[in-house]
Amino acid sequence: VQLQASGGGLVQPGGSLRLSCAASGLTLDYYAIGWFRQAPGKEREWVSYISSSAGRPYYAESVKGRFTISRDNAKNTVYLQMNSLKPEDTAVYYCAASGRISRYNYKIRPLYDYWGQGTQVTVSS
Repeated sequence: VQLQASGGGLVQPGGSLRLSCAASGLTLDYYAIGWFRQAPGKEREWVSYISSSAGRPYYAESVKGRFTISRDNAKNTVYLQMNSLKPEDTAVYYCAASGRISRYNYKIRPLYDYWGQGTQVTVSS
């Protein structure tokens, strides 16, 4: 089982990136997906969540209105579209999958069963 996060890179403030989280050995249809990020010297923080049925997504206040999470179960992939990027968005971004999480506890990291390896996002001029 593997989650592969990709799409990170160096972007100027105000720019956009789209992160992908592709699964192998795992059918994402049955899993809720969370995106987390970790900046140097800081705790890993929750960014966004989408249920297995692609119901209402949830976002951290710091990214609301700028980031959009979506999923394409046919491609076994979840995306995080990031617009209007700011220097404070600089971090390693991780996707995680859970078969036991809900809209009541999606921020709890230990409830996620599988984690991707992370992709670096750097926002700098």
